Amino acid sequence: MGSKGTFVTDIAAIRKRAREKLEKGAVTDNYGGDVDTAVALLNEALATEIVCILRYKAHAVMATGLASESVKEEFAQHAKEEEEHLDMIAERINQLGGRPNFNPEGITSRAASQYVEGENLVDMIRENLVAERIAVEHYRDLIRFFGEKDPSTRRLLEHVLAQEEEHANDMHDLLVAHEGRPMLKK
Repeated sequence: MGSKGTFVTDIAAIRKRAREKLEKGAVTDNYGGDVDTAVALLNEALATEIVCILRYKAHAVMATGLASESVKEEFAQHAKEEEEHLDMIAERINQLGGRPNFNPEGITSRAASQYVEGENLVDMIRENLVAERIAVEHYRDLIRFFGEKDPSTRRLLEHVLAQEEEHANDMHDLLVAHEGRPMLKK
């Protein structure tokens, strides 16, 4: 910063640094976080999304009953949106120079959410609401962690969080509709 709060930067130095360490890709010297930690945390988020995709897809196939068609469609839509999250997170890991961990071995131990099928339609809805609540809290923690150290990752996670909150609300509404009683206090 220059005098009176004006922005000053040494463009010549930035240009020089840009030509150095080309193997680091998008990660420059002024990256505020620890790349290895960022990649590890994002791989945990990736595993979480994989578990959520599989659970929603299973529920979309297994849901039965008179009122199941609209719920099946909701599960399928959520699976598709979770897959979009997975793609964004995997791409961010790649941008940071890491390797997205798609290895099926250990996915459930790396994931924040759990894979629980449920016995009936209401159980499925409830398990998806539980998983979304876990995701919401986990993504909020990650957003706080990345903060200003990595604004690109933070913004990506804020986008994912907004959709996870929407998913939780959808699952809450379905639970109310299928249990016949409001869950949220007014």
